[in-house]
Amino acid sequence: MTMSLKNQFELMAGYNRWMNDKLYAAASRLDAAAMHEDRGAFFGSVFGTLNHLLVADTIWLKRFADHPAVFRSLDRVRGLPHPYSLAEVLYPEFDPLREARRDMDETIVRLCAEATNDAYDQALTYSNRSGQVFVRKFGHLMQHFFNHQTHHRGQVTTLLSQSGIDVGVTDLSAMLPEAD
Repeated sequence: MTMSLKNQFELMAGYNRWMNDKLYAAASRLDAAAMHEDRGAFFGSVFGTLNHLLVADTIWLKRFADHPAVFRSLDRVRGLPHPYSLAEVLYPEFDPLREARRDMDETIVRLCAEATNDAYDQALTYSNRSGQVFVRKFGHLMQHFFNHQTHHRGQVTTLLSQSGIDVGVTDLSAMLPEAD
């Protein structure tokens, strides 16, 4: 199989779902106080960082919902409220946050299955919370989207490790298919 952008992003969507499942399973071993303890990460705690990831994914997917291809996989996202800040608490309890994460990950998988290489090559116009307008290739934005997730999941794995919780293997290579 040729490694196209479509193939790449389908792989990353699967990796994203796999890692989030592992991360939430590991984080569920923390009690509420440890989950919310400010440990000096960008978003303070394990919970704050997991929440931020869902907030950021919501913001980006709402932007992606404006793509000229009008992805049907993002219909659910179009109806979600737009977060006001990158630290807005979407769900104050862990279990609803985890369920929303699972739903979001399935949406991401469906988006990557639906999107085409041509769609990744198209420009997407969006604005940030300050009203600045940007025009970027959708494929570049998807790369940023997945990179952002990996960055903050790395912070959570560090916080969990400092709490004595091993997330296990996190390398993408652990889920790569065998070469033909």
